Amino acid sequence: MVHKLKLEELNRIDVETFKKTEKVPLVIILDNIRSMHNVGATFRTADAFLIEKIILCGITPVPPHREIHKAALGATESVDWVHESDINTAISDLKSQGYEIVGVEQTTNSQLITDFTIDKEKKYALILGNEVEGISDEALPNIDVFLEIPQLGTKHSLNVSVCGGIVMWEFAKALK
Repeated sequence: MVHKLKLEELNRIDVETFKKTEKVPLVIILDNIRSMHNVGATFRTADAFLIEKIILCGITPVPPHREIHKAALGATESVDWVHESDINTAISDLKSQGYEIVGVEQTTNSQLITDFTIDKEKKYALILGNEVEGISDEALPNIDVFLEIPQLGTKHSLNVSVCGGIVMWEFAKALK
């Protein structure tokens, strides 16, 4: 008979094991995210897909905070993160380490994620922008490629944490 798995049946790793586990070569940059829920949800998704690190830029709230924790459910303890006030400093540092910088944004130069080939030999950094303004204008010239998620309905955007989850999954399954 089918039953829902209990927590002890999920065989999840603990934080110490997570820290030692090989990560997907993917960094998430949160650029001026306002919502602590979106920050926490991004941490939780990053934990689920073994993402290397999150960089919190600009006004993006940082842990510890009760509102972040409500969505993250402890993932701020497992996923490595740093705060960088200037997004272009974060981008420059990642480029010097060999990361390709991917902006998740609807631009005149963006391509559908379904048309983008993720190269297993590369390391990527995904930038998710502010809920209203998107990625900071000053960062746009420093981004290597822009991707957008195909949308078929009447709305023109997705919640940033939902968008992040979709894109993280696409990269994680291709890179792992």
